[in-house]
Amino acid sequence: MKKRERGMNILRRTILCLVLVAAAGGCASSSLEVYRDPNMDLGAIYTVAVMPFINLSKDQLASDRVRDVFMTMLLADGRMYVVPSGEVARQVSLAGIANPYAPTNEEVIKLGKMLKAQGVITGVIREYGDVRAGTSTANVISLGVQLTEVDTGKVVSSVSSTKGGIGLMERMFGGGGEPMNDVTEKAIKDVISKLIY
Repeated sequence: MKKRERGMNILRRTILCLVLVAAAGGCASSSLEVYRDPNMDLGAIYTVAVMPFINLSKDQLASDRVRDVFMTMLLADGRMYVVPSGEVARQVSLAGIANPYAPTNEEVIKLGKMLKAQGVITGVIREYGDVRAGTSTANVISLGVQLTEVDTGKVVSSVSSTKGGIGLMERMFGGGGEPMNDVTEKAIKDVISKLIY
């Protein structure tokens, strides 16, 4: 009888350890940093233009992919209208903006008036794709997004988010972590929830 109880105790401890390891490995890398101008009513911004994102990652298509997902999720949120990217590109060309990735304050004000938008969103992708540590790999995204109010050209909200990466589960058991699309959607959901609300 004592042998059986000892075996059950070992089994319980093993299961508890596995549950703790799984819980710890579920959040491999996750961070969120937020700045919001306390004097700005973000509810007054109901139309935004999303500029092309600066891409610092090794994936050359990351900017277009992340911007497309960001715009779609922002539209799906339903609280804000997003000017179509083709219209933004056309007005950027007409305004003579040399660097649409990082427009000046004056260019933001001018573009906002041309697009009848109250805000212009710019962003930077710091990491996008897989990371490796030993034999483990996992997908990661790190991005920062800023909202500039077009009346003054002032940044009124800024959010950085990192999702994915190699956690305990990947280190112990290998595997590729979450799919890139899932990691991207989680990071963008974080950014949208903190950028304008």
